[in-house]
Amino acid sequence: MAERATRAGIRKPVGVDTTRASIARVYDYSLGGKDNYDVDRAAYEQILEVAPRQGDVSIMNRRWLHRVIRYLAGPAGIDQFLDVGAGLPTVANTHEIAQQQNPDAHVVYVDNDPVCNAHGRVLLEQNENTHFVSADLLEEGTLLRAADITKFLDMDRPIGLILCGLLHHIDDQFDPAGLMREYIELLPPGSFLAISHFHDPGPGEPELHALARELERRFTEKGLGSGWYRTTEEILEYFGDLELIPPGLVQLEEWWPAGPPLRERYPEENVMVGGIAYKPGNRGGAPSVG
Repeated sequence: MAERATRAGIRKPVGVDTTRASIARVYDYSLGGKDNYDVDRAAYEQILEVAPRQGDVSIMNRRWLHRVIRYLAGPAGIDQFLDVGAGLPTVANTHEIAQQQNPDAHVVYVDNDPVCNAHGRVLLEQNENTHFVSADLLEEGTLLRAADITKFLDMDRPIGLILCGLLHHIDDQFDPAGLMREYIELLPPGSFLAISHFHDPGPGEPELHALARELERRFTEKGLGSGWYRTTEEILEYFGDLELIPPGLVQLEEWWPAGPPLRERYPEENVMVGGIAYKPGNRGGAPSVG
């Protein structure tokens, strides 16, 4: 645990430093936002050279998040959420989707970037059931033991833990699989864990494998410093021994889409996956999706 606290100190967010690209600001730019600088746009242009529709990947990731939250706040009956790596506020945030399903749903947003925190507190804390906390996923003891977070959650009842597009920015040296085992152990029974992640399908799909490898190189070496494309087996480790909700870990648009596809997916959309897993509780299995 102490080692992880040291790691959190090493992994400092960019914050207001306009000489370095920021994960949150690059993502904001990819969604058409205005909270970004030349350095963020330059880093993103490196991605667009090989993945010209990467902006569609960001939009796809948001659509996936919305479907996940509707399921959790609806059929799954989850009424408290911890959204880690929330980033800069955008259209239709987690609390807005959750509270459409259940006006009493509580949402705690967490980010380690001071710029995100400043924007988040202004734009996301819209009611007494929504809170924004400055913290890091890697902090000692995990966020599920942090008093400034758990004071907003009932740790005796199920939680929806959301890691949307976050773990692919955690370097292997920080042991993301071991980190997630700690979080899973602390989740109350009946909780859900939702993860979306950049994906390398491997040599069996040579074109997508080559794209994933080149995208990873550009994310990690061309200005942003993180963005790892991992295999199915590696990403499945992050769910530990939890029960994956059908259809399992799949490309994002295959996780209970709102309707039939309107077009063929772009190659860059095929190298991101997501899934939800359930921690068994007293009420038995998880409710079905759809």
